[in-house]
Amino acid sequence: MSTEHFPYVVEPMRLEDLDEVMAIEKMAFPTPWSLRAYRWELTANERACYLVVRQRLPQGERPPTGLGGQIRRALGRQAASRSPVLGYGGFWLVIDEAHIGTLAVHPHWRRRGLGSLLLAALLDKAVEKGAIVATLEVRVSNIAAQNLYRAFGFEQVGLRPGYYQDNGEDALIMTTPPLTTAPFQRRLSRLKEDLTRRLAVPVT
Repeated sequence: MSTEHFPYVVEPMRLEDLDEVMAIEKMAFPTPWSLRAYRWELTANERACYLVVRQRLPQGERPPTGLGGQIRRALGRQAASRSPVLGYGGFWLVIDEAHIGTLAVHPHWRRRGLGSLLLAALLDKAVEKGAIVATLEVRVSNIAAQNLYRAFGFEQVGLRPGYYQDNGEDALIMTTPPLTTAPFQRRLSRLKEDLTRRLAVPVT
C-alpha cells in the first residue's frame, strides 16, 4: 500500500514506542494491558507480532507541529526523528491461526481509515507468517468494530458469554475464511486499493 505520496507508515512496534502505545491503550480500553505485558510481548513472546502506524515524515523533516505535535507533547515526549504512534495492533500466531488480540487508534485520529490500514497490514503479516485464518473477539456492543471486521471478511462463528471482565459483556468470536484463497485475497486487494486512494496525499 505504501507509495511515494502515501502519508502513513506501518512498521513493527519497538520498545521505544511503548510510552505512546500505553497512552493510547489507557484511552482506548477500560481494562488496559500493562506496560510489563507489552514489554514481554515484544521481548519474549515468539508467537507475537505487533505493528504501529505513524505519519510518514519526508526525509530530513521533523515531526509535525500540528495535531501530531500536540499528541507528542501530551505524551511528554520530545520531538524525535519519528512521528508519534497514532495506532497499533497485534496478533499471536497459534499453529496456523492468527489471533488478533488488540487494535486501537488514538481518539484524535479515528474515523480516518487508520484502523483499516492496521488491520490490512496485520492480515498481510499473518499470511507472511503462515497463518491460514485470522480470528478475534469483539464486544457485542461494538458495532463499529464489527462492521470493520465484516468489511474484511470476518464472520461471526461463536459467542463467549461474560468475556469482558470490566462489565461482564459477551464477546462475538469472528473468523476469516482461509486467508490465502483467491476470493479473500481479491477482497483484501480491493480494500487496500480503496485505502490507498482514501489516504494518499494528492499529487500537486
